[in-house]
Amino acid sequence: MFIRDHMTPNPVTIPSNTPILEAMDILKKQKIRQLPVVDNGVLVGLVTRYDLLTVSPSPATTLSVFEMNYLLSKMVVREVMIKNPPTISPDASIEEAAVIMRDHQIGSLLVVENGKLLGIITESDLFEALIQLFGFRRPGTRIVIETENRVGALADLLDVVRDHNISVIGIACVERPEAKVQVVLRLNTTEPAPLVDEFKAKGFNVRSIS
Repeated sequence: MFIRDHMTPNPVTIPSNTPILEAMDILKKQKIRQLPVVDNGVLVGLVTRYDLLTVSPSPATTLSVFEMNYLLSKMVVREVMIKNPPTISPDASIEEAAVIMRDHQIGSLLVVENGKLLGIITESDLFEALIQLFGFRRPGTRIVIETENRVGALADLLDVVRDHNISVIGIACVERPEAKVQVVLRLNTTEPAPLVDEFKAKGFNVRSIS
């Protein structure tokens, strides 16, 4: 699950002297929320739809429409862009991207390698990667099992799955209080009853089947 495999390559970019009104028009036509700002091949910033909206006059302003448009026409992206935005390598993991986005409270990361802008990865891309990770769009059964957080617990569960000749589409482990762990299995079967019965017989707490 690397950034390179989930980013949007060759994103639309603009120079820093782009008028704000033009940038807003590009965002609207391209149906995107952010634009990398590149001057002479060098990444210098990032401008988002939110950034542009914050500099747009309020409906309660006393300025006339002509005055508002005149002021906006004189402003360029350089004045409102995020300078030196956080970036990430294409070979980093999506988990690293999620941590950076959360820590910086941002919705996207520019993907840079050797100083060159390769792409952009957004929250939506991370959500899509998570969906792929769990195989949510593939037919099958999702089983949540709570067990002791001990060495070999996952192996014991997968031994049962193997014995029933069922393949695993996706798997995740989430630590819970009191030395417990929840194991989420997405399995390539639509008839999980025999498998679930064996889980229970072996003492596993089956919390959910869907």
